[in-house]
Amino acid sequence: MPPRDNPTARQQRLGAELRKMRESAGKTAREAAGLLSTDQAKVSHLEAGRIGVSVERIRRLATFYQCDNEPLISALCAIALEHRGKHWYDDFRGKLDPAWLNMAELEHHAVSMRSMQSITFPGPFQTENYARALFSGVTPKLPEDEVEARVEHRLKRFTIFERETPPQYTAIIHEAALRMRFGGRKVVREQLEYLIEISKLPTVFIRVIPFTSEDFIEVTQPVLYASGPVPELDTVQIDSAFGGRFLDAYADLKKYRVLLDIAEHASLDPEGSRNLIHHIAREL
Repeated sequence: MPPRDNPTARQQRLGAELRKMRESAGKTAREAAGLLSTDQAKVSHLEAGRIGVSVERIRRLATFYQCDNEPLISALCAIALEHRGKHWYDDFRGKLDPAWLNMAELEHHAVSMRSMQSITFPGPFQTENYARALFSGVTPKLPEDEVEARVEHRLKRFTIFERETPPQYTAIIHEAALRMRFGGRKVVREQLEYLIEISKLPTVFIRVIPFTSEDFIEVTQPVLYASGPVPELDTVQIDSAFGGRFLDAYADLKKYRVLLDIAEHASLDPEGSRNLIHHIAREL
């Protein structure tokens, strides 16, 4: 089977974790290739997520690398068993940029999430009209079918909260985002009222950083911290005008955990946040 041209972020992460495991053991790609009776190029493809790897090979490599972290090994084996086409976001393959699918896949597999937004509402909590207002304002202007595909994809991201065991999600939103009038007063009022309803879900915690907060928080771009089944598979997603980035280095994960802790400390509690959102909605 030829190497994948466009591996998903999750496939790349599986390969990256195997590479980290090899490097921690002080083994070379050539040595790994010798164990698997293959060539060094295939090991490079495997560690880049461009070719698949069986559960049996993952366990052989883990033994060779003297890795005894069974929870991590089992989590990597679970990723290896996944197949495309099983989830709703696969329907958008070929319709939207792969980054959109990677984001939905990250949220789908996360055990819990924390996000920080300073300008807009969190993606999974956006209403149809609010999302359409955002995508309609993109420059250069998007074709209508692209706007509609993006809106549909964004709305479907909420389905993670309709599962039997939904993930815990803490959304930290700056008051500035609540007062932006993207789409007009009616659209924003609807969005605020929807956010109030969302905040009543048992696994959703909305926390607002008020304008009165005197703490400077070094998070100006949307940030999502997704906790995996084991800490080694935690992921940070940073959104920007130049596209999203996935971070998994230990130093990056630690940095954003601290930043989100600071942001959460500066925010109102869920009840106080709900009251502020209600107050802002009434002003519109």
